[in-house]
Amino acid sequence: MKRRLGSSGIEVHAVGLGAMALSIAGRPPQAQALAVIRAFVEGGGNFIDTANVYSLDDTDIGHSERLVGRALDALGARDQVVVATKGGLRRPHGQWVSDGRPHWLRESCAASLRALGVQRIDLYHLHAVDPAVPIEDSMGALVRLQEAGWIAHIGVSNVDAAQLERARAVAQVVSVQNRCNVLEQRDLRSGLLARCARDDIAYLPHSSVGGHHGHVRLRESKVVAGIAARHGVTPYQVAVAWLLAQGENVIPIPGAARVESVRASLAALRILLTPAEIAALDALADG
Repeated sequence: MKRRLGSSGIEVHAVGLGAMALSIAGRPPQAQALAVIRAFVEGGGNFIDTANVYSLDDTDIGHSERLVGRALDALGARDQVVVATKGGLRRPHGQWVSDGRPHWLRESCAASLRALGVQRIDLYHLHAVDPAVPIEDSMGALVRLQEAGWIAHIGVSNVDAAQLERARAVAQVVSVQNRCNVLEQRDLRSGLLARCARDDIAYLPHSSVGGHHGHVRLRESKVVAGIAARHGVTPYQVAVAWLLAQGENVIPIPGAARVESVRASLAALRILLTPAEIAALDALADG
């Protein structure tokens, strides 16, 4: 199953791979990380989401991008896989700190090009809105990078509806990457996901199965577990299938640190939830 990356017109597999878990604290050995990416590509996946700050700290910036580039080179799959990355954060001492200043975004993008080993980045997201920098200034920097040929398409991450509209006043935004899963449905309840569908913007839910910590809550949900048992699948696969059912513009990007996990995510495409099951999962939202 393929879905379009919004108005970019690019078609990708309906389930992507979030590369964060392969590079932050607790990351697997490099050989295992490369095996995860290999399993994803060999399983039909062709959309990988990464970021310059998927790393241990500022001394390790670009770890995930280098890993992805190395894996795609080894597979000979550079031309078959769409890679999205992000800029607009720093990692001092392992913290996550916003920095949306135009000159930092330019420096970050240049470093990402080198880390990925490409001439142009397929999709580049503003990773987060910096409260100290007008979003118009940050988006203007991305537009200039696009005009310079450094990036093909622009997206935004971790935004609300008002911030999205301000971003769109400056740039053609083809994707929104926000936190969303069956237990955290703010963008469904607020109408942001529906707005993206209306305006031909791809919606890329990160933390698709709960994220680094939330996946435990998902696993413990009796409703999710019951549906999983009926289908003979895992609760995490149910979570991915639920996201896929939210609209044709939704492309989940579940993370994976094990080969088994990435294969399970790809297999979620085969799960057909009933309307009653979707309604029961909708009711789990915590707002």
